[in-house]
Amino acid sequence: MSPDKKQQEKVRLHARNKNREKYDLQALTLSNPELKHYIISNRCGVDSVDFSNPIAVKLLNRALLNHYYGIKNWEFPAENLCPPIPGRADYIHHIADLLAENNFDAIPLGNKITCLDVGLGASCVYPIIGVVEYGWKFIGSDIDPNSIASAQNIIHSNAVLKGKIECRLQEKPTAIFKGILDKGDKIDVSICNPPFHRSLEEAQKGTRRKIKNLSGRKVKTPELNFSGISGELICDGGEYQFLQNMIRESKEISKNCYWFSTLVSKQSNLNGVYKLLNQMAPTQVKTIPMATGNKSSRIVVWTFLSLEEQKEWRETRWETSGPPHQRKG
Repeated sequence: MSPDKKQQEKVRLHARNKNREKYDLQALTLSNPELKHYIISNRCGVDSVDFSNPIAVKLLNRALLNHYYGIKNWEFPAENLCPPIPGRADYIHHIADLLAENNFDAIPLGNKITCLDVGLGASCVYPIIGVVEYGWKFIGSDIDPNSIASAQNIIHSNAVLKGKIECRLQEKPTAIFKGILDKGDKIDVSICNPPFHRSLEEAQKGTRRKIKNLSGRKVKTPELNFSGISGELICDGGEYQFLQNMIRESKEISKNCYWFSTLVSKQSNLNGVYKLLNQMAPTQVKTIPMATGNKSSRIVVWTFLSLEEQKEWRETRWETSGPPHQRKG
């Protein structure tokens, strides 16, 4: 690989991430012609997307899903969170590697894998990437019926997603798994991107800082450049309280799920997360570092299954059906 090629790569992204290289704006504007109206020259005089504009961000991510994943219809209300596709894809790829570590370095593919997305959102992004990349099945939960309806519309509007994603409404806003999983449900992995702000004021403060970094402008009352209704970005107690609820509930369904996982955006929350996990006594805990652009994050994963239970799970669920496995790398 040439030095120029290396410089163009977003080297911190996962090796299988389709967005590892710099955005091909010509190809993306062909996928979504509206995007060309939001291409600007950045401080270095290079063409770029206006990341401080929520419309531009949504059009970019729609183009990425169309160009790289074949998703032709991706519509959802403007007030809902517009997630950055590269970061969401990285989470899915790291989870695929996690499953491979328990499967002789072979990623289990197809509908043998069932993934629970806690906080599906109106955009349905994690299931989209997991279905397209690995053929997995998904259950998606959300506390907002409008987000469930939006996700279902996306599923029904794209043939590749039909029959692969089941949406379930969480009727108890503070619950995570309760009311979503039945006693007989078996989940190979749960994923989650928790709301991480305690209040609207905190969310706006973060957005003001982001807009200033992106454009140099000071904005008193900013428009969130990734949008997001309150339930997607804000919860009582912030990210840490949400994670506490999740970890405690995971103990109650310890034999229904092989791996529990969650993003932990704030490093300051890690010690508390580890302490609570230690109290719940899982058999394994791992932390997977993750980074996109200048932002560093991590995925914390845990399981309550013994080594013998893990072996039985793998042999009965991962090695008896579905398409061939994919090797890591």
